Amino acid sequence: MSGLSLIAANPRTGVGRTDYARGVKTRARVFEYAVDVDRGGRMTVPGGAQVDAPEGWQPDHLLLLALVNCSIESLRFHARRAGHELAASGQAHGTVTQRESDGRYAFVEINVRIDAQLTPRATETAELLAKAERDCFVGASLTIKPEYEWHVS
Repeated sequence: MSGLSLIAANPRTGVGRTDYARGVKTRARVFEYAVDVDRGGRMTVPGGAQVDAPEGWQPDHLLLLALVNCSIESLRFHARRAGHELAASGQAHGTVTQRESDGRYAFVEINVRIDAQLTPRATETAELLAKAERDCFVGASLTIKPEYEWHVS
């Protein structure tokens, strides 16, 4: 994966921990990403293709897109660990206005809807969905907590 660096960590929490058997502290995994935007607005990741943002797309749209993709990939990761394949789509809607707390413009509400199909079907999905929400890096990086609506079959 381009732009990705890994360092050993606690796989459950993603945080550095002490290896009690050895008394050695391990470091948390570190993920590094890079993008370039040229003067024409074309976006590139190191070693990747150049992309033009479609007409009408703003950075706010890209953030919502990143949140949907991250949520699906997080669910896919946990679904595979539980023995399921995943087919999913999603959408997000966000509202930007001045925050009461500091008067700055920011997302004050974000709603995410994910439609997912697990194969084989799962009877209990609450734990799987909670893990997917918790482990989406994009959602965890926001100051506002996204509201999720999951539709799983």
